[in-house]
Amino acid sequence: MDALRILSVCGNLGYGFPESSLQNGIARDPHIMGADNGSTDAGPYYLGSGDQLTKREQIVRDLGLSLAAARKKGIPYIIGSAGTAGGDPNVDSVLDVLHELAKKERHQFKLAVIRSEMDKEFVKLAVREGRTRPLGKLSELTEQTVDESVRIVGQMGLDPFIQALEGGADVVLAGRSCDTAIYTSYAALKGHDLGLAFHMSKIIECGAQCALPIGANDCILGTLHKDHFILEPMNDGMRVTPNSVAAHMMYEQPDPYLFYEPEGMIDLKESKFEQIDDRRVRVWGSRFLAASKPTLKLEGVRLRGYRTITVAGMSDPHLLAGLDEVEENVKSTVAKMMEGSLKPEEYELRFIFYGRDGVMGRPGPDGPKTAHEVCVVMEAIAKDQSTANAVLSLARSSFLHCGFKGRKATAGNLAFPFSPSDFEGGPVYEFHIYHLMELEDAGAPFEVEFANVG
Repeated sequence: MDALRILSVCGNLGYGFPESSLQNGIARDPHIMGADNGSTDAGPYYLGSGDQLTKREQIVRDLGLSLAAARKKGIPYIIGSAGTAGGDPNVDSVLDVLHELAKKERHQFKLAVIRSEMDKEFVKLAVREGRTRPLGKLSELTEQTVDESVRIVGQMGLDPFIQALEGGADVVLAGRSCDTAIYTSYAALKGHDLGLAFHMSKIIECGAQCALPIGANDCILGTLHKDHFILEPMNDGMRVTPNSVAAHMMYEQPDPYLFYEPEGMIDLKESKFEQIDDRRVRVWGSRFLAASKPTLKLEGVRLRGYRTITVAGMSDPHLLAGLDEVEENVKSTVAKMMEGSLKPEEYELRFIFYGRDGVMGRPGPDGPKTAHEVCVVMEAIAKDQSTANAVLSLARSSFLHCGFKGRKATAGNLAFPFSPSDFEGGPVYEFHIYHLMELEDAGAPFEVEFANVG
């Protein structure tokens, strides 16, 4: 196959895309379609709870349009990281929509489902054999850490997708996946250069995010040749440039020249970018270096507690100048009020001051400044919702009436935009497993299940 055309529907299925862009892409006769549907960007909640970031109505719209287009064209359609986090409940939620659409629209296709949840005993064996290592500043993985997990997923690479395609799947619905694997798998199956294929996939997995003018989700076509690839947005009002394509490698990447997949490293140091017309860019020179031993990234979460928050505003300049002192006084008051019923280590109390340093967590480049108004978000986390509610209620009332230097009136310190002022946040999860696991076969933990739909 001299030229392989791959259509990326969007950067996150459920975020929406223009139907006209999808039809433009289908008109270009792609060999395969794909869409990413998840990420860790939204935090650990979705892996722990099994909920998905994009709502069912969004998935019905996007999957309905794209599935119909793929079936009409008769090309495979691959969806990765289903339901945001890719755990079994996440996959099931998208699978339910898929079956609903197939029944409603009378689609008939061969479906491959690839789940990504890891058996805890399988992971603990790797721990005992010394085949795991942390990413970032996390501690070494232990068997206790594994047991504490609510859910663990492994981020699958190429092999499970290739197996699904070789099995004749028309639609592939996968759990937690490497974004590039959604698109590179078909290229690898057809014998294309992996350096170029991985590089192209790394860009198009975000849909047309590399295009100008920068906007929300949209469709993009990647055409992979023997010694280069070409990118073209499917929205007639968009274009790509060498700068916009090259700059995309700084998106969520610690190194714009190197990135890693389970199968190896992709080296972009010699990559070249050329504008070939007013809307398209040609790329070449990207190289793939195979890993001596494949690795699998593990993502796991544990339950940290239950959350309650309140949001309030303040504008008294004396109060704003003394926020740190007020915060400490409030924390001290809550601790004293809780004596005998709750130990300090049994709850967390946090204050985020937006308008001062709530985003960066530190003063700006020009040093600390006093804003004319500040929003405070108070957060309490405890072992259960009732306790979190009580801690937050105490903190809120203490802050509302806390004294401060220069105070002239006895009215409340805070303005609440909502009544009731306190909001239950439910369970709080945290990532505690973000580790690599060495395997002889990175595809071995993933089983491909086939079914005929319709």
